[in-house]
Amino acid sequence: MSVSDDVLLSVRDLRIAFAGVEVVRGLSFDVRAGEVLAVVGESGAGKSLTARALLGMLPREAATAGTVTPDLSSRLGRRIALVPQDALSALSPVHPVGDQLAAAVRSVRRISRAEARARAVAALERVGIPDAARRARAYPHEFSGGMRQRAVIAMATVNEPDIVVADEPTTALDPERREQVLRVLAEQREAAGAALVLVTHDLDAVRRHADRVLVVYAGRAAEYGPVAEVLTRPRAPYTAGLLASLPQDGPRRRRLPALPGTPPAPGALPAGCAFAPRCPLAAEACRTTEPEPRPLDGRLVACHRADEVPYPAAALFDESFQVRETV
Repeated sequence: MSVSDDVLLSVRDLRIAFAGVEVVRGLSFDVRAGEVLAVVGESGAGKSLTARALLGMLPREAATAGTVTPDLSSRLGRRIALVPQDALSALSPVHPVGDQLAAAVRSVRRISRAEARARAVAALERVGIPDAARRARAYPHEFSGGMRQRAVIAMATVNEPDIVVADEPTTALDPERREQVLRVLAEQREAAGAALVLVTHDLDAVRRHADRVLVVYAGRAAEYGPVAEVLTRPRAPYTAGLLASLPQDGPRRRRLPALPGTPPAPGALPAGCAFAPRCPLAAEACRTTEPEPRPLDGRLVACHRADEVPYPAAALFDESFQVRETV
């Protein structure tokens, strides 16, 4: 995988293990200037661990290998910043929100308290918090869930970082507030000219807001490429399964297709492709040899039978689909 001139962050063969068990198993990807890179997959795929590796925020017991270039972890808040999943736990309960934003400003800028305070209020205004000067004096518990998430977006972008990492930023929100927060995040990213790494399981959000997508299964890349190609005609059966389980426009199906089974535990991976036990296309080679990512149709895909994934993707998980053992 070559590195282009607009790449801000390059990850190669990232591996993360706990007690000798690999949870992330050789991920490689780039974060380019100004783009939104979505990282998607089921719970336990290693998405959040990968995001925290970019930030240098892995637990002490984690063993890592591979490279993240350049290493921006020492410049957290200045070059790279985090929008966490749980805004309430990310904010101190004993300090007003405005004081916390002002402290974030002064951690990277040599300015007065008054100027830092003014920047904090302006940041809250930019994310759409009404009466920001007054609300800056409020404590996190006095904010609604959506407003707290806006506040942590303000904190992440107040110092205009090059990269913002958003780790499941809308998980606890209802659909209306979820879209509002994603829109605010997109606006702030664009205003700062930053790249965004969006860790999510929401493929609809990926379709609307991302430029490229990294689909992760059992700690490895299943598919990686432009959103327009990957989500329109996926080549990895796992990506096809994720898309097939989404509600479709038009006449309702008799039953929504769903991925069979569950992801394997990191310490109990099957031989060959980790997705093979759940895959309608799995053949003998899939059960014995783990596929490596290869170029196909403008993306990278790790699948022995990628050329045989049908269109539309939902057909692969339809009861009437016929498997052909050609591998």
